Amino acid sequence: MKDNLRADKESRPCLVVITGPTGVGKTRICTRLAEQYKAPVISADSRQMYREMKTGTAVPAADELERVKHYFIGNLSIHDYYNASMFEAEVLALLEEIFNKTRLVFMAGGSGLYIDAVTRGIDDLPAVDPVLRKDLAAKYHSRGITWLRQLLKQLDPAHYKTVDLKNPNRILKAVEISIMTGKPYSTFLHRKRKERNFGIVKIGLTMDRQELYEKINKRVDEMMEQGLLEEAKDLFRFRHLNALNTVGYKELFSYFEGAVSLEKAIELIKRNSRRYAKRQLTWLARDPEIDWFNPADRRGIIACIEKHTGSGA
Repeated sequence: MKDNLRADKESRPCLVVITGPTGVGKTRICTRLAEQYKAPVISADSRQMYREMKTGTAVPAADELERVKHYFIGNLSIHDYYNASMFEAEVLALLEEIFNKTRLVFMAGGSGLYIDAVTRGIDDLPAVDPVLRKDLAAKYHSRGITWLRQLLKQLDPAHYKTVDLKNPNRILKAVEISIMTGKPYSTFLHRKRKERNFGIVKIGLTMDRQELYEKINKRVDEMMEQGLLEEAKDLFRFRHLNALNTVGYKELFSYFEGAVSLEKAIELIKRNSRRYAKRQLTWLARDPEIDWFNPADRRGIIACIEKHTGSGA
């Protein structure tokens, strides 16, 4: 019986997801594992895709990119429109191609929505009229988020109760779909899991909260030393773009505008990065399929991969 189960595992290609909060060490661990298993890595970081944002998004180092094939790193411009649905379609097409050559692929990232899009699928939504999107975005920027919230409350009171009211992009999406279709956005959210023709293993990395926060603070200092200030200065004129509504950039934009000192901006980057890590952990904690490990437990992580895939490095 065990031999049959092992044979079934070995015959089926598998996607190994390495996830966790920002600063926990996902990139380093995943690169080492991929190198050991001679497998490629798909990035599931929604900001590392933008080629203009290398320092502030902590893209893998040049030697890591050289040692292991990475996908979805620097493949977009900040001027490009992109979403989780597009990511799902592109990754599934890529996996079909890669699995013809190798049975194991790694995915690294902390963008829970993007990981869910690939592993569970997201709801099929109608394409939004770009004219409507532009009009609503302009009204939001002139009237503010309170106006946007009230509009959603009128169009879809059910979704209003569950959406993150601090996230204008998600509110805009719901409003766009509701107006365009004449139906509440919530009626399109069926949450039915889509079947995948490959196995999925999810490994979460975590550590003591205080240790994580110290690592985050240290990483922000390292980013500043590596040129984050100069990178943000070059991007300042594009600060209205959604891609740049990101921790590490928006705080420095406030500094350039004279709203805060540089010292205060760096302090805010650290604070907001810690808060982001906390939100990531909350999102990931809802997924019972994730096996959690301390990043230092390499042996345990490898044992988990081999248990679920039936493969050895």
